[in-house]
Amino acid sequence: MLNFTTLLSEGSSSGSGSGTGIWGTIIMIVALFVVLYFFMIRPQKKQERKDAEMRGSLAVGDEVTTIGGIIGKVVSIKGETFVLETTKDKTKIRFLKAAVRSVDVKAEDLAAAVIEKKAEGTDAKADDKADAKAKKNDKPEDKKAEAEAPAVEAAAETKPEEEAK
Repeated sequence: MLNFTTLLSEGSSSGSGSGTGIWGTIIMIVALFVVLYFFMIRPQKKQERKDAEMRGSLAVGDEVTTIGGIIGKVVSIKGETFVLETTKDKTKIRFLKAAVRSVDVKAEDLAAAVIEKKAEGTDAKADDKADAKAKKNDKPEDKKAEAEAPAVEAAAETKPEEEAK
């Protein structure tokens, strides 16, 4: 292992010719710290900020996974703790916010999905009613005309082919 003080003393005792060697070493050490900062420290700080934001935005109704692997729905939040409801039996466990690994489903996303589903259900019901009315209003003559239409079209297509021969 290199001793930094030994490098400094060797560089200064060898004369003015090797003064660039010590500056090169110092530049390399500084470059090493810069690389460590950009590849290790900065991404870790970014992740910590992201996790803090996630824990700060925790809301009642969110489905979360804890660091222990427990999955449940947040039912109340008080300060730095929250209560998690886990099973159909409504088992409630109190956790620190720091114990949240991830928010799987946000309450607002869940609410938006429910509203969208209801809107699609309403549209589907309206379409079904319109189809039922159309079937009710169909007359047998219309169905007969619709059945004959493809036959007439097929005959019209074969006539130009016969004329070309």
